[in-house]
Parts: sequence; C-alpha cells; structure tokens
Amino acid sequence: MLDPADIQARKDEVIWAAKRCFDLRLQTNAGGNLSMRLASGNAIVIKPSGVGFNECTRENLQLVHLDGKMEPSEFKPSKDLDFHLDLYRIRPDIQAIVHCHSPWATGYASAGREIPCLTVQTIEKIGRMPLIPLSPLGGPQTEAEISPVFQDRSIRAAVLANHGTIGVGKTMIEAQYLAEIIEETAHIAFVRDALMAAHGQTGVTMPIFGTAREARETAGR
Repeated sequence: MLDPADIQARKDEVIWAAKRCFDLRLQTNAGGNLSMRLASGNAIVIKPSGVGFNECTRENLQLVHLDGKMEPSEFKPSKDLDFHLDLYRIRPDIQAIVHCHSPWATGYASAGREIPCLTVQTIEKIGRMPLIPLSPLGGPQTEAEISPVFQDRSIRAAVLANHGTIGVGKTMIEAQYLAEIIEETAHIAFVRDALMAAHGQTGVTMPIFGTAREARETAGR
C-alpha cells in the first residue's frame, strides 16, 4: 500500500526541482523529465509528457509502479518513462533522476563530444560524464543504450547525443545539483576551448583530484 503522505512529499520535491530547472534555463517548454522514487521503493513520481517544467503540480505529476503499471491519469506518460523505470530497477541507490535539454551540454552532445570533467568540482562530484550515442535507428536513447552505462555504480551523470543530460542521485537535490554542474561545466569547457583555439594552445594542465585532502592522502601513500 502506497503512503499518500510519501506521494505528496515526493511530488513536492519533483516540483521544486522542475521549477529550479526552468528558472535556471536548464529546460524550456515541455521537454525533459524528472522523477523520484517513493520511500516504499516500488513506484515513482514522474513528470508526464506535454507538461512544462514550470507547470508541474501535484495534480498533473504521474504515479507509476516499477513494473510499468500506471495509476489513472489524464496525461500521456513521459516519452522517457521506460529508461527512468529501468534505471531505478538496476540501481537501488538511485532515488531521483533529472533529465533536461540544457543548451551548453546538449551542444557538446550534438557535436559528438564528451564533456570533460575539467574543474576540481566535477572531478569530485562526477568523475566522468559518458556520452551515450543515439539509438541504432537514429532516434532518442532508450533503456537499451542508457542502462548499460549506468550499470557502473560510479556513474552519476551522462550526456545523451543530440538529446540532453541525465543526473541521478540519492536525493532530488543531489540529482538537481548534478544537472546544474553538467551545464556549468559544458559552458566552462566551451569558453576554455575557444580561448585555447584563439591563442594557439594545444595542451592544458587538468586536475587529477577533486579535493586537497584526496591529493595529500594519495601523495602520502
């Protein structure tokens, strides 16, 4: 039996993240999607298709069981529902997913380039953002392309070629912050690459560690 209080609490967290994404211009109109696992673990709350991030409400968010059964809703299910469900099935540690079409990161993805983790923050918080290609038919990525990448539990973020980004976390705040870091890093990488090209630079020092403590501990081994 699903707990109504749990459902409402998770809906409110999804609404918070959706509005934050919209305010930060990580997502416009009705693209992208967000979801969160219920505390019971056997169902999720997810944004439906055709509803904008800024228009998410308790009334239009959908409740879907991990086996795919959807509670009654007047809205169409998200086009990416299947990959959300599969990520929750294969990764018990994932409690929230933020998928958006943020422009700087999607620009890198559309160029077929993996966004480098070039700041100490991205080294610490993410480590690597794999680039997941389009489906073999040239369409959007499905669970067939996405889930194998996230089988590696060290993967917390990924970029979808010609599509967008995925950030996952143990909390909605964690997943949301990853979505923001991905976009920030893509913007920084573009500026860096443009400056290097303008000045004829071909190489630059990259961070190895995300924190000074990690660097000192490694050096002391």
